[in-house]
Amino acid sequence: QVQLVESGGGLVQPGGSLKLSCVASGIIFSKDVMAWYRQGPGKEREFLASITSRSSANYARSVLGRFTISRDNAKNTVYLQMTRLKPEDTAVYYCNLYPSDERYWGKGTLVTVSA
Repeated sequence: QVQLVESGGGLVQPGGSLKLSCVASGIIFSKDVMAWYRQGPGKEREFLASITSRSSANYARSVLGRFTISRDNAKNTVYLQMTRLKPEDTAVYYCNLYPSDERYWGKGTLVTVSA
């Protein structure tokens, strides 16, 4: 049974930083391309960043230069370091495979960027 559990969200002021974590179980984590996605209020879910098993990363234009994806295969964990956060980054953040698998969406973690 695959389980992806995100954590690390919260309330942060504009310009601040947060680091999200996603722990995976039930998949061969070290072989899979992992990714972060988000869904803002009234918006569709969007891709943010992906990382291969060898830590080659790819980013959406909206977060390039501000967000950094990383992974620790020994801990079955993928991270998203977010800096210079903006109010428009407010969303529920999810991890999943890349391409995403509809079966594996978790509850996500809420990030709210507000003064």
